[in-house]
Amino acid sequence: MRPAAIEPRPGQESVWDYPRPPALVPYTGHIKIFDELTVIAECTGLAYRVLETSHPPTFYLPPSAIQTELLHPMTGSSHCEWKGEATYFRLEKGDRRIERVAWTYPTPNSAFTAISGYFAFYPSKVNCFVDGQSVTAQEGDFYGGWITPQVVGPFKGGPSTWGW
Repeated sequence: MRPAAIEPRPGQESVWDYPRPPALVPYTGHIKIFDELTVIAECTGLAYRVLETSHPPTFYLPPSAIQTELLHPMTGSSHCEWKGEATYFRLEKGDRRIERVAWTYPTPNSAFTAISGYFAFYPSKVNCFVDGQSVTAQEGDFYGGWITPQVVGPFKGGPSTWGW
């Protein structure tokens, strides 16, 4: 049984007010992703948030905002009932490698065609910022949600939340 939803304060959203099936929402704020001192992505143009009940948003950035030469495809994929088949990437810079740092939907289902080829990153593996605020990773590292002060839970993803 999940705990009661946290009541959002002004300027906040509750993930329990997000829809199911998920919604794709345009986002034009400032997103910055880096590893150590290397900027991997910086976006002030059109990105997207995927909002789904019980999950913090996942941000999808256009390839033009990403140093895609640092990303290398990996074998394997996963399937989302809403978005389709995801493929994964590792980050390589010098002798540094981060496995499964990002994913994309090359040919998403019709409701998500806007994010075709856009990349999402796991905030547990790289430093992510939204409008200058540091992102906390969604527990469990399966969904890749981005927790900021503007989003309240409780959040699905941790070991005791699978039945929610």
